[in-house]
Amino acid sequence: MNEELLSDLSAKMAEAAANNPAQDLRRNFRAMLGAAFTKLDLVSRDEYEAQVEMLERARAKLAALESRVAELEARLEK
Repeated sequence: MNEELLSDLSAKMAEAAANNPAQDLRRNFRAMLGAAFTKLDLVSRDEYEAQVEMLERARAKLAALESRVAELEARLEK
């Protein structure tokens, strides 16, 4: 087999794979999912992680403040 024949065959196989109905379905499905996710009010993983971290800091601060208030109340009762 010569180089030209192999090159031609390879190009035709690549073209057939690109025009495969399964590829079209995959692209259409991705486009539909992308459109659906765009309509939803979703947050990214980074935004979620940032909110979790901020909530953990707020909870720790609240616990410290509650402890401090309890300590001050105990002093007033003496």
